[in-house]
Amino acid sequence: MGKTLERDLGLASVVAISIGAMVGSGIFILPALAVGIAGPAVVLAYLVAGILVLPAALSKAEMATAMPESGGSYVYIERGMGPLLGTIAGLGTWFSLSFKGALALVGGVPYVLLLVTVPDAWVLPLTLGLAAALVGINLVGAKLTGRLQVVIVAVMLAVLGWFVAGGAPDVGSANFAGFFAEGPGGLVAATGLVFVSYAGVTKVASVAEEIEDPDRNIPLGILGSLAFTTLLYVLIVAVMVGVADLSTIGETLTPMADVAAVTLGPLGVAAVVAAAVLALVSTANAGILSSSRYPFAMARDRLVPDSLGAVSDRLGTPAPAITLTGAVLLVLIAFVPIMEIAKLASAFQILVFVLINAAVVAFREGHAEYEPSFRAPLYPWVQVFGVVTGVVLLTQMGTVPLVGAAAIVVAGLAWYLTYARHRAEREGVAVSALRRRVGDERVRATREALAQPGYEVLVAVGERTPPERERDLVRVAADAARAHDGGVSVVRFDVEPDQVPLTYAAEVSSAGDDAFEAFTGELAAETDVPVSFGEVVSHDAAHAVVNVAADHDADLVLLPADDPSFAGSPLRDDVGWIRDRAPCDVGTLAGGPVGEVRDIRVVTGRGPYDPVKLALGDALASANDARLHLEYRLGRRTTDRRADAIDAYHGEVRDVVESPGRTVVARPDGGRESAPDLTLVSADHPLDEARPEPVLTLHLHDRNRPGFLRRLAERLAF
Repeated sequence: MGKTLERDLGLASVVAISIGAMVGSGIFILPALAVGIAGPAVVLAYLVAGILVLPAALSKAEMATAMPESGGSYVYIERGMGPLLGTIAGLGTWFSLSFKGALALVGGVPYVLLLVTVPDAWVLPLTLGLAAALVGINLVGAKLTGRLQVVIVAVMLAVLGWFVAGGAPDVGSANFAGFFAEGPGGLVAATGLVFVSYAGVTKVASVAEEIEDPDRNIPLGILGSLAFTTLLYVLIVAVMVGVADLSTIGETLTPMADVAAVTLGPLGVAAVVAAAVLALVSTANAGILSSSRYPFAMARDRLVPDSLGAVSDRLGTPAPAITLTGAVLLVLIAFVPIMEIAKLASAFQILVFVLINAAVVAFREGHAEYEPSFRAPLYPWVQVFGVVTGVVLLTQMGTVPLVGAAAIVVAGLAWYLTYARHRAEREGVAVSALRRRVGDERVRATREALAQPGYEVLVAVGERTPPERERDLVRVAADAARAHDGGVSVVRFDVEPDQVPLTYAAEVSSAGDDAFEAFTGELAAETDVPVSFGEVVSHDAAHAVVNVAADHDADLVLLPADDPSFAGSPLRDDVGWIRDRAPCDVGTLAGGPVGEVRDIRVVTGRGPYDPVKLALGDALASANDARLHLEYRLGRRTTDRRADAIDAYHGEVRDVVESPGRTVVARPDGGRESAPDLTLVSADHPLDEARPEPVLTLHLHDRNRPGFLRRLAERLAF
């Protein structure tokens, strides 16, 4: 049995970690920047941001009680949306938290320099030393981390409360004049900027596996800390705006200390500096604690190397994951412009919140076992609100953050495709729900295709089409039409050189024409389906086939494959041209002759079965009293779970078609089944090897093919 993490974080630690993850650069640094965007309305921007983060907080609290595991956002998105988005969310959130921790440590330096004089050469080593100390504390254990967080937050909140109480009497109403001078655009832009101040509210879920009584403590900790922090932010920013000189506040990196110098005096400045340092240290501490659990959780799902999921025998903590996170933190502090990268990571954090809200919908609408003890109210409107507002905020982050977030997405995608894809053993609830919905839709469409009345088939042959192939085509066409009370038209297309007048060519009868009519008449007499036949003389066989198909209102055109009569020219493949422009479905018959038909195989891959192809296969099987076998060809990297799901989909399809037969979920290395008497495939997914039996390849008309988005959904699901 693998090692597990000890549950030793109580409600106080949960609240402290959550508040500590929020109260940092978001209040000590960002207000000065946001004032330049929204003016006095920055107070409202903090309130709006707190409201907009509420859907993600509710969603994450719900999923945390259903899955109290280390990994937070990664776990929920991976379980709900699948390993691909889970990998992107896990790697991206891990990096964004590391960026935020590094920013917090570097952002505390200007406050320290207000009290002590430090040579410039010492600043970076001191910051690195503090980061290393925090990494060491996290290596010792979560209990010490939680206790340290409680002490830090208690001291910090006491100072912040003094800041609000001491500064409130000095607030001047004149500073709030022109509250909405920057307009709605300024308010929305400022809200997008300060949104990251609340990103830490859900980070406590990443250590859910170490929380006592998670069903109670996780929702209370997340929602309680969000409400408290929102109120605290609004009060602090209101004091800043009411006391500071708004024309100069944007030029300082220590706005709270500047206000404290006016309202609280030197002692207040010292207290604010101490609180700022503690807050920023707590932010970094909470960032290391939570971010290190992302690679730990991903390793257990085999999406990153297994070594990152190891728990130290001596310390009882995920030491490799913490060590790697600490190393990334130190590199960021030493070599990377933290402020810009933190802004980029913040944009991705909003995207993660969007996925969190979507994951709740996937769990509730899916069929996986999902039993949270806390359920977000007003479902699904709260989640829809969170998704829409998150997308709107992303558009206000500017071009650079959006490009940076896209780069992180691409990096996560590349990692998944090159490493994690081959190791992933699960699929998301959303994929299962999508597969069920797509499968149900295809089953419904198959029922409609099976019941289609008056099915008309046009058999197109040429001067050089062998009589044996014409017989095969007429036989298949008659079987297809019989099931739907339809008919067959057999047309021979004679092609004349461009310099020969068509009227002259049509008047000249040949022995070949007489032979065609006699032979086709015999075929018509052998079947109980109405068969008409005739000849068309043209300069272009492909154009003629398309025109005749339109005139006959055909549902299907059948052509011989690899027939020189439809070879076209070096510049154009006539069969391909007909497929693209025919007003109906087009089938081409290749392979050996159609003899006695006892077994018919319908093959698909990369998606569900085409209803038209299933209906055609069922009609041919019914006409010949044959068995209809369904074969789904899996890719080399298809998981057993997906194969089982496809097998279940087979059962639903089998309940619709009338002909008996078996279903096969074929793997690439599973050997070859015995050859059937006739195989049906799609032109979009042809067989990758030559087959001895006759093969009917069906190209669907656009009206029978799903659109691009539907095809994409089918590929994702199947």
